[in-house]
Amino acid sequence: MQSLPSASEVSRPFLTWQRILDWAQSHYRDRTFSKDERIPARPGLLYLVQRGAVRLVGTAQISVPSRRKSASISTEPEEAFLGFVGAGHPFEIVAQSPFTLQAYAHVEQTSVIWMYWHDLDNWPHFRREILDAFRYQHQRKLLWLSTLGQRRTIDRLLGFLTLLVEEYGEPRDNGYCLPYPLTHAQIGSAIGSTRVTVTRLMGRLRQQNLISIEEDNLICLPTMQTPQDPDA
Repeated sequence: MQSLPSASEVSRPFLTWQRILDWAQSHYRDRTFSKDERIPARPGLLYLVQRGAVRLVGTAQISVPSRRKSASISTEPEEAFLGFVGAGHPFEIVAQSPFTLQAYAHVEQTSVIWMYWHDLDNWPHFRREILDAFRYQHQRKLLWLSTLGQRRTIDRLLGFLTLLVEEYGEPRDNGYCLPYPLTHAQIGSAIGSTRVTVTRLMGRLRQQNLISIEEDNLICLPTMQTPQDPDA
């Protein structure tokens, strides 16, 4: 496991990082957001999280049959939590009907800079890092999809939490913890379940000492075992 890197802990040379930040500020390409504030991101641009964490949410328009035969079928958005982007890491917004991707500041004072892809011509080494970061994100998404393929909800839940803590967890006395909270509704949307089911299964995992909840509702994994419960 590794801790979420801060802006000063990313692998690129400090001078390069500072030049990018200076460039973003001089071109008015940086902005700081409050917790849960929507980031007005759009396709075609490259975004880099300078500080804090960004929450990615996918939205799809689903059809809802009307009770009246003569009425047309209505649609309503369904959101799903798709993961975090931590400090020092990039993200893109992809839109393909009927799916859209949105970004929100997950913690207070989340700072984001943005640029066009051709702006990376100024920093060839940084371009390579960005591409490597996106390749890594793609690999993590494949693991995520594998976890979501589990039949039992409790297996999907523990696998999902394990992936998050492996990527973003910070060491504590009793294991590794996410540095920021997640609601049961957000977890449920990520694993294809409901808030009520997640609450029940989180309690079961806590009883088995597979997870723990620390101050500020931070989720921790003291061990990396697989639960032996009957089908959930």
